[in-house]
Amino acid sequence: MEPGQLHQILQPKLTEIRKYLIRLGANPADAEDIVQDTVYKAFLYIGSIEANKFSAWLYKVAINRYYDLCRRNKWIQVPIESVQIADMDLPEDKLLQQEKREDIDSVLADLLPHHKQLLIMKYELELSYQEISDLLGVKVENVKSGLFQARKQFQRRYRGDVE
Repeated sequence: MEPGQLHQILQPKLTEIRKYLIRLGANPADAEDIVQDTVYKAFLYIGSIEANKFSAWLYKVAINRYYDLCRRNKWIQVPIESVQIADMDLPEDKLLQQEKREDIDSVLADLLPHHKQLLIMKYELELSYQEISDLLGVKVENVKSGLFQARKQFQRRYRGDVE
């Protein structure tokens, strides 16, 4: 991969990776630091990264850096903040949407970390099974199985069933 290609590929991914890290539980400042570290590593290893696997490589570096930070700090901060919601006509709709989002965030915060990660990758980042498989370094079947378990766990907790 050439340095000129890096900017074209990297630019759209940076915001996406930052948002993903925040959804995993990083505070915005840490997410920005991790993204910058990821960019630095991309420049260091540009010659050895295959162009078709670059996106997965970026995510993997960012996720590993986030887990390093969590281990070092011995905590995972899970923000339950309001996500920007598109303007709607009725304030009641906005409030209901915000409450639903907070409920979802609360349930996600209670899930096993790998289940939370899989659900965010699949439904927020809209990654395919293959992309998740490449990113996590596991078989597609394991991704499907993990997502099945994650959805079951999410549904039970969302409905209020005790596990």
